[in-house]
Amino acid sequence: MTLRFYDTASAEVRDFVPLEDGKASVYYCGATVQGMPHVGHVRSAIAFDQLTRWLEFRGLRVTVVRNVTDIDDKILAKSAQSFEPEWDSEPTARQAEEWWALAYRYEQEFEKAYESLGVQRPTYEPRATGHIPEMHALIQRLMDRGHAYAAPDGSGDVYFDVRSWSKYGSLTRQNIDDMQGATDVEAQFISRKRDPRDFALWKGFKDGEPVTAKWDSPWGAGRPGWHLECSAMVTKYLGTRFDIHGGGLDLRFPHHENEMAQSQAAGDDFANFWMHNGMVTYEGEKMSKSIGNTVSPAEMLELASPRVVRYYLGQAHYRSVLDYRPTSLQEAAAAVERIDGFISKASAKVPGRTDVAPQANMPAAFSAAMDDDLNVPQALGVLHETVRAGNTALAAGDLEAAKAALYSVLSMTEVLGLDAVKQPEAEQGREHSALKVLVEAQLEARAAARAGKDWAASDAIRDTLAAAGVVVEDGADGASWSLKRD
Repeated sequence: MTLRFYDTASAEVRDFVPLEDGKASVYYCGATVQGMPHVGHVRSAIAFDQLTRWLEFRGLRVTVVRNVTDIDDKILAKSAQSFEPEWDSEPTARQAEEWWALAYRYEQEFEKAYESLGVQRPTYEPRATGHIPEMHALIQRLMDRGHAYAAPDGSGDVYFDVRSWSKYGSLTRQNIDDMQGATDVEAQFISRKRDPRDFALWKGFKDGEPVTAKWDSPWGAGRPGWHLECSAMVTKYLGTRFDIHGGGLDLRFPHHENEMAQSQAAGDDFANFWMHNGMVTYEGEKMSKSIGNTVSPAEMLELASPRVVRYYLGQAHYRSVLDYRPTSLQEAAAAVERIDGFISKASAKVPGRTDVAPQANMPAAFSAAMDDDLNVPQALGVLHETVRAGNTALAAGDLEAAKAALYSVLSMTEVLGLDAVKQPEAEQGREHSALKVLVEAQLEARAAARAGKDWAASDAIRDTLAAAGVVVEDGADGASWSLKRD
């Protein structure tokens, strides 16, 4: 096998050769927990979950790190704007929610979204606030090498000197003189920088900020800059050289450009591959709350089952734009229903089904698509062609061919993570068993009506089952049923 992935830094598809035989190391940017997860966050998580699953299928032991940015200017701003009841005072009295409480509350919302859509938990999920000493050490290394400086006014700010690093701009192929200034300090403090493009490694504490949001440092009390956080965390868990750094396309600049610059300037090789997933649009336009064309993961999950939402968010090539339309989830639901309908019918016909071995049953065309820069659309084409072939085999009574198709379909859905989105417990327990008995009794009554040419009674039973969400399909050897998917 030859795995090939697109590397943003070199702007080409390259052969992926793990830095360590039999292992792979992946870091992708998690959430800045300032608010509810949006669809871009979840699409990115699903894309890198698919990557992880495929690397594991190819026999690699994968270490995945996804960070949580739990201290940031945006979090502090949201905290200052938020209010919650102060229960030990008058009922009308209110106070701002502590920044750390707000961050933790939204972190849990992200975890719920990931879990509901079958995104595997990373090997490590570090929080920025737990790695302040590592950040101090990285800043000191940069200062010792002449790539960082403390602000001359004693404010406690420390900046990365972009002009001291000749490769600055190489990730996004920009000329430094064409770049705009960094927007990480207020306009009145720009004079602290040698160059407006210099970005903050450490932000000195300012009057009016919460005292709980500062840490002592050799340069003065304050908090870390956003870009510094990721560099310190990834090298702690994956080392100074690792296989893949990923994230959304919107993070390439300035975040990933700055990450790469400060890490390499400090003497670290850093990432061997940079992988970025595309954005999500709404009918061809960028999603924006101001014009009201956004859709959240929570809203999607109100419209469709988690299995359907995962299918939709993971169906496009990870580097392409994923466009949402009002019919998108309906189309995804129809695709999932075709897959699940075949699995249900074939499972009822194939005797003695045991755990499927994906390696033994994976179609070569599916593997070739996934090896080629994780080409999920092409891989899904193989999946649906296998479903069609399996249905044809069932109709012809060829159980061996149906069994082979079933095992291949199960292997493909597993590696795509579609099997990780579990059905509700009610469908797996006693309630589902009771439903099975009732439906099959209705099907027996329908079969008797058909045998007696009582077509009205037969149709009435089928219509009643359809109204209850039970799909009935007639075949050469009788009727089969499945639950209609959202």
